[in-house]
Amino acid sequence: MDPSSPATTRFGRFRAALSESPPLLWAFVYFFCLLSGYYVLRPVREAMAASSDVQAVFPPAMIEFFAVRGLALKDFTLQVLFTCTFIIMLLLQPAYGWLVSRYPRRVFLPAVYGFFIGTLLLFYVLFDSGMPGRGMAFFLWIAVFNLFAVAVFWSFMADVFSNAEARKFYGYIGAAGTVGAILGPVLTRTFVERIGIANLMLVSAGFLMVCVVCQLRLRLWAVAREQERRATSGETPMGGEVLAGLKLIAREPLLRWLASLVVMGVGVGTLLYNEQAAIVRKFYTDPAASTAYYAGIDMAVNALTLFIQLLVTRWLLRSFGVGPALLIPGGAIILGYSLLAASPLPMMVAIVQVVTRASEFSLTKPARETIYTRVDREWRYKAGAAIDTVIYRGGDLSFVWLHKFVSAFGSSAVFGVGLLAASAFTFSGWKLLREERKLPSERDAASGQRGSSRADAAV
Repeated sequence: MDPSSPATTRFGRFRAALSESPPLLWAFVYFFCLLSGYYVLRPVREAMAASSDVQAVFPPAMIEFFAVRGLALKDFTLQVLFTCTFIIMLLLQPAYGWLVSRYPRRVFLPAVYGFFIGTLLLFYVLFDSGMPGRGMAFFLWIAVFNLFAVAVFWSFMADVFSNAEARKFYGYIGAAGTVGAILGPVLTRTFVERIGIANLMLVSAGFLMVCVVCQLRLRLWAVAREQERRATSGETPMGGEVLAGLKLIAREPLLRWLASLVVMGVGVGTLLYNEQAAIVRKFYTDPAASTAYYAGIDMAVNALTLFIQLLVTRWLLRSFGVGPALLIPGGAIILGYSLLAASPLPMMVAIVQVVTRASEFSLTKPARETIYTRVDREWRYKAGAAIDTVIYRGGDLSFVWLHKFVSAFGSSAVFGVGLLAASAFTFSGWKLLREERKLPSERDAASGQRGSSRADAAV
């Protein structure tokens, strides 16, 4: 191969980045294992949500409660699951706020992952014994796991990497996660019939144990960076109020627009997800055909995401900042929903689904997380987690019921509402960009902290 070829040059840049920043390799392994562990379990969640075996999904008491009132629980499976997920998030948010307020980073990071590893062992027992209601319990658990574990990861990365490093390296880290997202379903598809669903819980737990090892290693660089910038140490308890995250979102314009961006992004995805299921039921009556349709979408999403992360994200963030990464996905989604409103065919739905999910993973998410490198720890760990959990699931809940209402008027009506949500998503990105530009640069913030330290020493 020609040493000057693009492929060799890109690989050379990646090797140079690893040499320049030793923690990058540990972050790479961390996100790879995190998403591998999640995507090993994601097909189990989808199977439970789509299962016709109501006894496997819901506990007997809930089934009886609905039956007494003349309601078939299977007709409201997603609505009930999304509603319960939101309630769980509301209950857990204060618990998480208490944890990060009272304990230092070296305690609460392993504690969060230790909790998930322990509950995976419990689910191994539930699935191995065929416990009724295991589907609902697992659906709720994996929703909590996906949001909290990933939110903690990106908050931690903002402790480890500076803003300039985030622009250079977050594309690589995101690509590692995408590779893990590809590997997870491959492992499930290859081994589930041989080892059974219960043993997939142990496979995922193994990936999470590697994540804990990576946390312990990366903590050393986080401490060193805080000492270099004379920033508040993450090795001491953060303090503050348990509900400080939600209060910060209500008070700070930048966080409000971040929350709005997340809600509208969730709305676009939820409307498309639910309408896609209805269209697939209409056009693909054979389960094998519908499975192949969904598998093709997942493969295309992961392939496009990886392509953008490796070739576009890093260059875009380094050259132009977060602006294009926040605004380009909105424009693409507006175009896609406009086409769907006119022609809601399965192939067109698949194309828009691929573009929507790939742009979120490869552009919007890295841009949002880059912003967190320029704010203090309470914003990252409390407000950021609240946005990615309670706010996120609140958007899910709102739009899943909105779809139930609007779908009565046909697919074109659903996609018309989706077009409004996509427009609001783009507007939120624009407003967020304006607020982001008001933040002090990292160099200014560091200078201010050093000046403050010198002044304190002089006093």
